[in-house]
Amino acid sequence: MVSEGFNPTLRNPLYFIRKGLYNKIKQYSGSLTGKLLDFGCGAKPYKSLFTNVSDYVGVDYDSTGHSHSNEEIEFFYDGHTLPFQDQEFDSMFTSEVFEHIFNLPEILSELNRVLKPGGKLLLTCPFVWEEHEVPVDYARYTHFALEDLLLKNGFKIIIKDKSGNTLQAIHQLFINYLAYEWLHKVTFFSRFNIFKKIIRQLVIPCLNALYLLFEPIWPKSEKLYLNNIILAEKL
Repeated sequence: MVSEGFNPTLRNPLYFIRKGLYNKIKQYSGSLTGKLLDFGCGAKPYKSLFTNVSDYVGVDYDSTGHSHSNEEIEFFYDGHTLPFQDQEFDSMFTSEVFEHIFNLPEILSELNRVLKPGGKLLLTCPFVWEEHEVPVDYARYTHFALEDLLLKNGFKIIIKDKSGNTLQAIHQLFINYLAYEWLHKVTFFSRFNIFKKIIRQLVIPCLNALYLLFEPIWPKSEKLYLNNIILAEKL
C-alpha cells in the first residue's frame, strides 16, 4: 500500500506532482523483475507497486539535504561507488534522485556496473520544480539530456514519458506557493492557525477540483511538464 503522501487526495497541496508520479510508476512497475535495487530509496514509498520482484534492496547517500531517520535503507554508499558486486541486480528503480547528484555520469556508470545485461532501469526526475533538499539540488533535466546521458553510459531507451502538462505545472506551482510560501509570509494568515486550516482543508482541494473540471477545455501542451519518466535497458 502506497501511503497517502505519495498517492494523495485533492487535499494534498502536492496532489498533481505526486499523483502523476504514482500513476506513471504504477504503469511501468511491472516491467521490473527479479532482484531490484532502489537507488536513493529513502522510505521506499513505492515498494508495494513492484509486485514482480523477488527481492527489494534499498541504497541511499547520507546527505545533508534531509534526515534519513525512520527510513528503510539497507545500504549507504559514498557518493561514488556502490557497495555491490558486478551484475548483482536484475532491475533498478530510482525516483526523484538524479537532480541531487552532481556527478551523474559517474553514478550512471556505477548503476550500469551492478545491473545485469538486459536488466531494466525505471527512473523519474523533475523537469519543473522548486529547489528542494537544499543545498544538494543541482539540476533539472530534459528528456534529451537524460537520453544522452543514458546512451553514453551503456543503456538504451525503451520508453520516454512525462507526467503533467503546461497548465498542470503552472497550477501545481501556484498551489505549492499558496500552501508553503504565501500562508507563512502574509502576516494576517500566519498568526492564526484557523486560517491556515481553512486554506489547506477547503480552499486548496476546491482549487484542485476546479482545475480538474476545467482542464479538458484547454488546449494541451507538454513543452512544460512536471516529471520525466524513463524506462531503459542495459545493453
